[in-house]
Amino acid sequence: MVRRAGLEGVEPMSPEERIRRQLIVRQAEGYLELGMPRHALDTLCRWRDAESQSGRALYLRGESLRMLERYNEALIWFDRAAELLPEDIHLCLAQGWCHKRTGQIHLAIESLCRARAIDPGDPLVHYNLACYWSLARNKRLALEHLARALEKNAHFREHAHEESDFDFVRDDPRFQSLTSVIV
Repeated sequence: MVRRAGLEGVEPMSPEERIRRQLIVRQAEGYLELGMPRHALDTLCRWRDAESQSGRALYLRGESLRMLERYNEALIWFDRAAELLPEDIHLCLAQGWCHKRTGQIHLAIESLCRARAIDPGDPLVHYNLACYWSLARNKRLALEHLARALEKNAHFREHAHEESDFDFVRDDPRFQSLTSVIV
């Protein structure tokens, strides 16, 4: 039997229980890949002791709720997951997504800044930071992060034209220069 590290007084976990929990996580991941968040959530609810959920299980619960557009609830699970997975860039992105949709742009930016600290070169992080800084009405930072995203992945150029988050900077000549396609 194995004890979970750092938790005094916690009952040892049997090999059968460990396997059962791994299967729950795999099933939930499969349901999310298939776009079936309700099924993923139902699967994760089979975890007997919610307090002992792994960081991955907590993240998947939050992701299921995010996909169901239950952003405030998702943030509760993402915050719990972040305690166990502080270096998970996908978790930071998901938190930012939910904070944006709950009108908490400053917290969305904070989440993406944590993601940037984990992987400073990730173009998706910079693209989302550009969006959030535009929504926060900071042209300089919005355009700076958009430029970084486009340096790493020109594919974002196509999205920027249609992205309503950039409405604040859309008429700026620097935005137009960054997003123009040279033929």
